[in-house]
Amino acid sequence: MMALWRSGGRAGLREVLAREWDLIVVGGGITGAGILLEASRRGLKALLVEQRDFAWGTSSRSSKLVHGGLRYLKEGQFALTRESVHERQHLLQQAAGLVEPQSFAFGEFEGRKPGKRMFLLGLAIYDRMAGLKARHYYGLNEFKALAPNVSTVGLKGGMVYTDAKTDDARLVMRVLQEAQQHGGVAVNYMAVESLLRTGGGVCGVRVRDGLSGAQHEVRARLVISATGAWADGLRTQGDVAARGAKPRLRPLRGSHLVLPAWRLPLAQAISLMHPQDGRPVFAFPWEGVTLVGTTDVDHKGDMSNEAAITRTEVDYLMAALHDQFPQLDLQERDVIASYAGVRPVIDSGKADPSKEGRDHALWLEDGLLTVTGGKLTTFRVIALDALKLASTLLPDWRDKLEPQPVFGTAATPVLRYERLLPAGQARRLQGRYGALAQQLVAAAQPGELALIAGTETIWAQLRWAARCESVQKLEDLLLRRSRIGILLRGGGVEILGRLRTICQPELGWSDERWDAEQAAYLALWNTHYSLPA
Repeated sequence: MMALWRSGGRAGLREVLAREWDLIVVGGGITGAGILLEASRRGLKALLVEQRDFAWGTSSRSSKLVHGGLRYLKEGQFALTRESVHERQHLLQQAAGLVEPQSFAFGEFEGRKPGKRMFLLGLAIYDRMAGLKARHYYGLNEFKALAPNVSTVGLKGGMVYTDAKTDDARLVMRVLQEAQQHGGVAVNYMAVESLLRTGGGVCGVRVRDGLSGAQHEVRARLVISATGAWADGLRTQGDVAARGAKPRLRPLRGSHLVLPAWRLPLAQAISLMHPQDGRPVFAFPWEGVTLVGTTDVDHKGDMSNEAAITRTEVDYLMAALHDQFPQLDLQERDVIASYAGVRPVIDSGKADPSKEGRDHALWLEDGLLTVTGGKLTTFRVIALDALKLASTLLPDWRDKLEPQPVFGTAATPVLRYERLLPAGQARRLQGRYGALAQQLVAAAQPGELALIAGTETIWAQLRWAARCESVQKLEDLLLRRSRIGILLRGGGVEILGRLRTICQPELGWSDERWDAEQAAYLALWNTHYSLPA
């Protein structure tokens, strides 16, 4: 069904939506994508619908870390940490090139918490859970060599440990690609307006095509809401609300700054406790830039609008940078871009947002199965838990639901033309596109295997996305299929001319359509991905 993702592929949408489905997944982030994959590979006829673009919400605006959750140990969440560490190790093995190791350095400062002893104890437990063993403590001179720009005031030495990082939006796309190879169907810009019901509960959804305005009724034996921070909106509709369903989520905003790598050069990630409140903050190298994050504040804005960093959050993150890297004299003018995401956290009423747990939750209410909470790292575990509960409503479907490799057991073919690619690109492309990587390289026109200056992205990725990845708006291409919008100043305004030459014919857009899309994208970037005035 990947033909749906090609330019003009939505022409056959009505026929697809008219089928009888076993499962409809609402939500195109990492949780929904994971459920679609696990359901499809196990023989269920599964459809995913997303009201905006795939990974539009939290799953393109995370901290990009595939981590075990070291700080959860401090809160006694050993089971969550163990689960996350195991999933991190699986992803490092099965998604190499997309999920990669990332070392973190944490300075030991006089009088600052956590102390050396407690931190090393936590790291020893962390290693044991992962089946690893490594040296973690380095004296003053060694640590200064590992983290040369860190403040030396009160510095005694430091700890080093390893987690992992990814491109979160590309991880979602790779999971959706794998799901479609198993027969799953994923449609973006298809909003659920209401749930369909019979005497037995929810039996489908009424959707509206966000591009054409057409409405459809889609029937299924089971509907799973995987809408993350937006889950309360669907689960409190209609009859469910009448039966007393109350909001259960506490949307928390995490905002980030993006700086040029030359302005904040890091050999590894730097983790620190913020001087104002002791919260963990980090800076790490990612996709040729340096990411700084994150905040953790209650999000009071309209959930139908994109989140954006606030002036208070900018000041907070800049204060952390000034404290940790004083000699670099970092200023707001150094910031390339910002982004903010809203986390789906279960509300337990804690005064401090950062104290809320990060476990996932499942609720079955009047035939609607809601899956929310959790972490990027554990999407496979969350999907399997959802299907275990779903199986009680699908009595003729049987599966042991044992974990399988995320991206299948077949080895990805080695790329031909590898010598024409910049160093490291073959591994990156195979991680991001799997068995389709060869087709992407073959589709490249002369000069398109070169890097886009200032990024680790090649031009051919933009052509491929426009041709084969359900790009419906220019923002899809620049903020999620690629990350150009947060990697280059002005959202990549200086390369829009060449981008147009490559992608406009692939998308089949008229000059008027392209001009309108470009204006809309730049307006969005200026209001939500730059710094507030």
